[in-house]
Amino acid sequence: MLNADALQQLRQLKTNIEDEKAVYPGTIKATNGRFGFVALDDGRDLFLPPEEMQKVLPGDRVKVSETTLDKGKTQAAIDELLETRLNTFVGKYLVKGKGHFVVPETPGINRWIFIPPKHRMNAEDGDYIHCQIIRHPITDAKGQAGILRVLGKSGQAGIERAFTVASFDIGDHWPQAVEDQTGAMDESTIARHAETREDRRDMPYVTIDSPATQDMDDALFAEPNATGWRLSVAIADPTALIEPGSPTETLARERATAIYFPGEPRPMLPDSLSTRLCSLMPEVDRLVLICDLQVNNDGSLGEHSFHQAVIRSQGKLSYDQVSGILEGRDAGDTEGLSDSVLTSLDQLHQSAAALRKWRAEHALLSAGRQEYRLRLNEDRRIRCIEPAIQSEAHRLVEDCMIAANRCVADFLKHQGQGLFINHSGLRNDKLENIRTLLAAHATELANVDPASPEGFRRLMQETEALETEVPVKAILSKQLARAELSFKPAPHQGMGLENYTTFTSPLRKFTDFYVHRLIKHLLWQEPATPLSDAELERLQATQIKARQAANSLEKWLKSDYAKQLGAEPMTGVVSRTVPAGFFVRLDKNGLEGYVSCKTLDGKFSFDPITLRLHGKKEQVFQVEQPVTVTFDNVDEERRQINFKLVKEAVPES
Repeated sequence: MLNADALQQLRQLKTNIEDEKAVYPGTIKATNGRFGFVALDDGRDLFLPPEEMQKVLPGDRVKVSETTLDKGKTQAAIDELLETRLNTFVGKYLVKGKGHFVVPETPGINRWIFIPPKHRMNAEDGDYIHCQIIRHPITDAKGQAGILRVLGKSGQAGIERAFTVASFDIGDHWPQAVEDQTGAMDESTIARHAETREDRRDMPYVTIDSPATQDMDDALFAEPNATGWRLSVAIADPTALIEPGSPTETLARERATAIYFPGEPRPMLPDSLSTRLCSLMPEVDRLVLICDLQVNNDGSLGEHSFHQAVIRSQGKLSYDQVSGILEGRDAGDTEGLSDSVLTSLDQLHQSAAALRKWRAEHALLSAGRQEYRLRLNEDRRIRCIEPAIQSEAHRLVEDCMIAANRCVADFLKHQGQGLFINHSGLRNDKLENIRTLLAAHATELANVDPASPEGFRRLMQETEALETEVPVKAILSKQLARAELSFKPAPHQGMGLENYTTFTSPLRKFTDFYVHRLIKHLLWQEPATPLSDAELERLQATQIKARQAANSLEKWLKSDYAKQLGAEPMTGVVSRTVPAGFFVRLDKNGLEGYVSCKTLDGKFSFDPITLRLHGKKEQVFQVEQPVTVTFDNVDEERRQINFKLVKEAVPES
């Protein structure tokens, strides 16, 4: 037995070792395995073995010590938990003997977590559940969770949406303060505001949208003049009804955007506003913020002005109906429409054609890839997938909206303050690869600077019809940067414009709502609380999360639908290549599935320049290559559709 002096010496030695040990702050990065990494603040990544990974959760801020192993390899050991960022997560309830657990479906948590009796909420084995960590595993690698809500069972109608909303921690209910605020508004609220606004109720504005759309936020009118057209774009004005800093505005900022989940969207504003009092329904007075702009005969833009007005839409028109009118397909399309509306539609068509011609010559048009629409059944699963037809009416509305948004961006730029959408073109980390690609496969463009707006625009225009053994335009399109929100104007290279913003969807996007506030503040001195840099960053992050959530739900529904494809061969094109295989987009319904190199003969190498997969016997797979596949299976964990290749086509050299 050690005496008191010996024990004191051992304690002092331990203290000295701890004091001298080098510790580093960092963030936990999970993997698909049981091990992980710590991303140190100094830029290094340290390996975290399974026994240490069990003590932490993805995203935890920790301090670690570094240990050198045999052959110079290093690994980390958890020294201290600084902060945990994972609060809630989703998973399946599992009963194993007398133990009750949650099997997390959050990436990076590769363990069962115990649920104590008081926190089980009568969940049953196999239920999907929404949980929170109630005991962190830092001390003994044995964390505990508590159930916040039982989401439902596998196969239950709507479980996919409920699971996705919980998984991404997306608010789906209206706080009482918001319901109280919006519930106090009615048509008399509109009438009071209309008294002080410009009266345009006699002008033939119409909305053009899908038949099922209820949150109609834009109406159009056009008339000819000496040098082209006067185009008037009237946008719903929720900022007139929602007071700055009120509960409804605060929640709209938190939500950032409406999320168009298949079958049941998650709106940004309550239905009482978005589909009724602010929606530009026909034959009722509605408050709008109008951009009047001059469209010249060559499609260039002239002077523009903004107006707070009240309008009365003279028609809720569908895209198909307007296309029928413009193409003269069916006399029934014009039934009930006044001559002034029909004249305006004709002038809208002409002005939009001029705008598109200008953009084709001086900017960039979108690629126009075929889109598909999901039709759900009563169980909220996919009944069928239909091609979404982009008609002349769709193009008309798009060109008018872009023109008005360009005017707003120009106005804000000259005012020296605003909110802009910037796009830097190609990703910086891909520029060298792209220069190598051009030198080898587009020599006439090899000297073009892909990083400059002028160079990017030229590349996207001139590679469209380029005849070469690799699809240069498609390869460039796979390596675009993400558009970003900014308080400072900069080029939007993806559109080929000097600067850009949006104000045409204030019912659906808080950035547009905020731009309305800015315009009113600058022109009419109405109050507008500036967004901070941190708030702008949160808005961008929330928008990204919303897109990820919608994509996640679609992926789940599509993977379930794919199980009925059967064994018949299906044609498609290679949509994306990765070192381990390639993805195929089916021609019939747009479903994307994965073909693993493991299912092909021989080994394959990936070329990061051409994005090609090269195999033996001159086998080559590249983007846009036609292929034929059959359905193989669904990876339930990843919710990924897997295909098998039927016909190994080799592209012509």
